[in-house]
Amino acid sequence: MAAISDVARLAGVSKATASRALSGRGHVAPATRLRVEQAAAQIGYVASPDAASLVTGRTKTVGVIIPHVNRWFYGEVLEGVERTLLAAGYDLMLYHVGAPGAERDRVFDYFLKRKRVDAVLSVGIDLEASELASLDQRDKPVVLLGGSGTGAARLAIDDRAAGQLATEHLLHLGHSRIAHLAGTGAAANPHAVPGARRRGFLEAMSAAGLTPAGRADVLEAEMSLPGGYESGLQLLGHPGRRPTAVFTASDEMAFGLMRAADRLGIAVPGDLSVIGVDGHEYAELFGLTTVEQDPGAQGATAVGVVLRLLGEGPDADPLPDSGAPLPTRLVVRSSTVRLAR
Repeated sequence: MAAISDVARLAGVSKATASRALSGRGHVAPATRLRVEQAAAQIGYVASPDAASLVTGRTKTVGVIIPHVNRWFYGEVLEGVERTLLAAGYDLMLYHVGAPGAERDRVFDYFLKRKRVDAVLSVGIDLEASELASLDQRDKPVVLLGGSGTGAARLAIDDRAAGQLATEHLLHLGHSRIAHLAGTGAAANPHAVPGARRRGFLEAMSAAGLTPAGRADVLEAEMSLPGGYESGLQLLGHPGRRPTAVFTASDEMAFGLMRAADRLGIAVPGDLSVIGVDGHEYAELFGLTTVEQDPGAQGATAVGVVLRLLGEGPDADPLPDSGAPLPTRLVVRSSTVRLAR
């Protein structure tokens, strides 16, 4: 098996120079770096990450914790995260974190403590104080992308503003009987993503004078296509209380709601206007009006913050605790129309 000394001898440099050239750390003249790389390729030398870790104290690995691996939003985030990490020479170690319980506890109390990662990126998880404390004990950078938690660098869209914008769009079109399909636990946890979007809906309705006694037509369901379908059947199945417009907490819920409306013979947008949040890749196919975000770009931005906290890469501007929310925009399509008088 080829060793770094073999590379150095073939390239005519010291072992220290060969190591700097292949690791990218420290100054090496471009011509010398090229000669070392060619020598390494010629004899099939591959640098040992374990050996590099002993020297630098770094594993070149970022731990990513995520609540779903089979949802569009999270898949897009992961693609952006992985692409940016690989470009920076880092690996990704992925952990699925579900509902509170023994399995989730093991991720924080065992794997993230014992596995060697340089930083932790939490995607869309509402972290408990004890979980954040467990991560802080590792003395490694922690970055939150969405979700909720304090004491760590955090990037997120303004979910309350997204809910408010979506509702105001429906109000502007003349709708007053507006319902909201919220994510599960929205009322119980107002600081989580579903809760913040629900809050934006309620504030917009209240500002329009349409929530007497603080009440509004809100149903909670899983933020998925099946969740939107099942809750949509419940919401739309009573003609006397049927809304003329619905704001759903995610585009996938909106797709399910539109399928439920079709099954019930309710035309979208003729009888019902629908708006979601996310900017799903199928939103245009469904003609769905949505408050669009870019999860792939968000993943890349989060990695930029991780690298800055690790002292590598270009400066991220700004850090999440002092910067503006991640961008969103209203994209109007055929699923929302002015209320017929």
